[in-house]
Amino acid sequence: MTSPTKTRIESIDLLKGLVMVIMALDHVRDYFHYDAFFFEPTDPLQSNLTLFFTRWITHFCAPLFSFLAGLSAFMVGRRKTKSELSIFLLQRGIWLVLIELTVVNFSWFFDLQFRTPVLAVIWSLGISMVVLSALIYLPKNAILVISCAIIASHNLLDDIHFPGNIFYSILHEFSSFSLPENRHLLIVYPIIPWVATMSLGYYFGNFYTATADSFKRKKIFNIIGICAIVLFCVLRLLNVYGDPTPWQSFTIFAQTVISFLNPSKYPPSLLYVLMTLGVAFIFLANTENLKGSIVNFFSLYGRVPFFYYIVHFYLIHVLALVYAQFTGFGWQSMVLTTWVNNADALKGFGVNLFCTYLIWIGVVAALYPVCKIFDQYKQTHKEIWWLSYL
Repeated sequence: MTSPTKTRIESIDLLKGLVMVIMALDHVRDYFHYDAFFFEPTDPLQSNLTLFFTRWITHFCAPLFSFLAGLSAFMVGRRKTKSELSIFLLQRGIWLVLIELTVVNFSWFFDLQFRTPVLAVIWSLGISMVVLSALIYLPKNAILVISCAIIASHNLLDDIHFPGNIFYSILHEFSSFSLPENRHLLIVYPIIPWVATMSLGYYFGNFYTATADSFKRKKIFNIIGICAIVLFCVLRLLNVYGDPTPWQSFTIFAQTVISFLNPSKYPPSLLYVLMTLGVAFIFLANTENLKGSIVNFFSLYGRVPFFYYIVHFYLIHVLALVYAQFTGFGWQSMVLTTWVNNADALKGFGVNLFCTYLIWIGVVAALYPVCKIFDQYKQTHKEIWWLSYL
């Protein structure tokens, strides 16, 4: 077996792995935290700093998914021709959309009738790959300019609305639509600016070529990260542009902090992207030489992110179903036709935040041996073409 550390960049796998582990915390909170069925953890009037930062830290997951997927696409492209990479991205993008509408949607709801199709993060990754399959033919600087322009300017669309227009919602507006046979489509992840976040990641793959200077990469990434965070702070303080929801000052300091650090995610505003990717650049710049058992632990999840993503959803939902059965809510209450937090039958369900963290740790730990077996299988069976889609 070839060790993955010899053929992969450890800091990228480490960041992917951290993101995957943190993501599970948010999903465990969705299904198990008592307060999640009554109010949003980002509501400054009802939340607290501990609960808010439990949610806030997970804000980094989706943009890093997208950015790192683009970076990984560049890595894959080093072993392929442009046309081969384009076909791979097109096929994998379509595959991800299908997986979102079937395997992932079922994991959210356990509803055999699929009455609430959701277009969420896997869908956005799939569509972004389809778009990227065409963008890779452009000069690399053109990809950078287009990506930055979309991320920086898309908030100009915030005040433009076309009620009932599903195509516009797919582009830039969180919405729900009634469908025939009592179904409801939820568009949680409009594709702008997610497509640009992925193409931006593809551009920065150029910094990881065999001839790239690691010292120069570290310096540039640190500068970009610091500038992004400073720009976030300046624009957020000005409250003029970059997010559709201005922050507010409250008499209670904690409420002001919550409001300030909660830019819009659906779709991700310019400020949201600056805040999250800024930290990501600094992390990538300063973790390339990290070694040890902790790094290896998180990097494992980063080598099998899609597999982990699917399995962790099913495990969390099954655990919630079992807990519902033994706490008087009945397992049927976990067969959902709406977003789990909006289910009236689950009001009063769940545990406190401390127990939520314990369940999260248990889920991550339980998946470690499973992910390790799958990772070893992938490493020793690279000739199996379909494994590249997992």
